[in-house]
Amino acid sequence: MPFLNTLLALGVAFVLGTGIGFERQWRQRNAGLRTNVLVAVGAAAFSDLGLRLTGTEGAVRIVAYVVSGIGFLGAGVILKDGGSIRGLNTAATLWCSAAVGTFAGAGLPVEAAAVTAFVLAGNTLLRPLVNWVNRRPFDEATTEAQYRVLATCDRVDVADVRDLLDEVLSRASYPIREIEALSETENQVELAARLVPTTADPDELDQVVAELDRSQLVRSATWTVGTAA
Repeated sequence: MPFLNTLLALGVAFVLGTGIGFERQWRQRNAGLRTNVLVAVGAAAFSDLGLRLTGTEGAVRIVAYVVSGIGFLGAGVILKDGGSIRGLNTAATLWCSAAVGTFAGAGLPVEAAAVTAFVLAGNTLLRPLVNWVNRRPFDEATTEAQYRVLATCDRVDVADVRDLLDEVLSRASYPIREIEALSETENQVELAARLVPTTADPDELDQVVAELDRSQLVRSATWTVGTAA
């Protein structure tokens, strides 16, 4: 009987993990069908093992280790691409697959199926809503904006232009979070002064850019706005 219960738990985890993994594989995500199935089956196996060896108390301890341990696996699918982060949703899905497996391993197949349904709904039914929000026009008044002032200069003048950016923006009462080099060639460097997220006046930033353009050290200057990281 215990062996049949283990087979049932693993079978439920396998089937439900397949459902979650198929959706991820269909969308060509890093962690696809096999990864989600293995996470669900592994979580079910550990939960069932703890339940069989030491009862409910053992299963609870195993589940706690699964919850924390799956974070290491999820971190492996999170990638930084320039200024953006990719893979957070896939990592969260792996975490949910582990939850499905622990429910199945604890002998709660109906609850495991319910979690699976909610995970699939979150990855599919909410997608149109996410797309609608992302397509809305960018509004600096309602969105935490990230402003950057860009200046291109000769490589030998980088230190002086950094000081100039700091001086001009400080005079305009715009604190700088950091100044970084966005691109470099053999002779030129593009510096970006990233401002502390705030609401800025476009006219004031235009004046800052105009003052930078008047400097002989700066070849060109502009400013951009986007969503804060």
